[in-house]
Amino acid sequence: MTHHIDPIGFIQSPYKEKFAVPRQPRLAPSATSRLKLVGEANSPEAVRGIEQFSHLWLLFLFDQNLEAGWRPTVRPPRLGGNERIGVFASRATFRPNGIGMSAVELKGVVQEGNQTYLELGSVDLVDNTPIIDIKPYIPYSDSIPDALGGFAEKEPDVLNVYLSIEAQKSLASHPQKTQIEAVIKEVLGQDPRPAYKKGKADAKEYAVNLFDLNVKFIVDSNSVTVTAIDRF
Repeated sequence: MTHHIDPIGFIQSPYKEKFAVPRQPRLAPSATSRLKLVGEANSPEAVRGIEQFSHLWLLFLFDQNLEAGWRPTVRPPRLGGNERIGVFASRATFRPNGIGMSAVELKGVVQEGNQTYLELGSVDLVDNTPIIDIKPYIPYSDSIPDALGGFAEKEPDVLNVYLSIEAQKSLASHPQKTQIEAVIKEVLGQDPRPAYKKGKADAKEYAVNLFDLNVKFIVDSNSVTVTAIDRF
């Protein structure tokens, strides 16, 4: 049996490509976002009472990966990208039905003319990711303090991030300078490179698209240096 699912909205986030996205939503707290509701879901009635909840579950589609299919085993970054485990023992993006879920902070509901938005805290979603459902986060049932986290028991290590003089000059006149600098440091501090390069110096210059910027950087064994920042 098959079932057709239509998005109820689309995320508007600073992450313009998969390379930039943190592996969990709360790892880049400065990167706020919003959810634009569409179709019949675009109604104040559909979200009436939602402000009672501080956090929400977002169910979404890994739309950029759907055509690639999936395999029974994957190589999680937290295991260095070398050890295989079952796809259902992971949060891998390549899944049988391409469905993901994230717990996110709800900051408020905004009505702009006929358009309804949910203002959110940080997310781990690429800009324009389709959302297929929203459910309130219920602390007494959804939070399990003594739960085991398997291979992801601890938070990942974070690298120090420094902006070069050139990068600082490029960012100086940007109207969102303070937030953008914080997001750059939070995102790059997690080292978005392939898992097998973690903890290793690398002469290659990488680039990631955040907001309306292309951010170039290099990584040594314990820090990241932003070498240049260019507008799109």
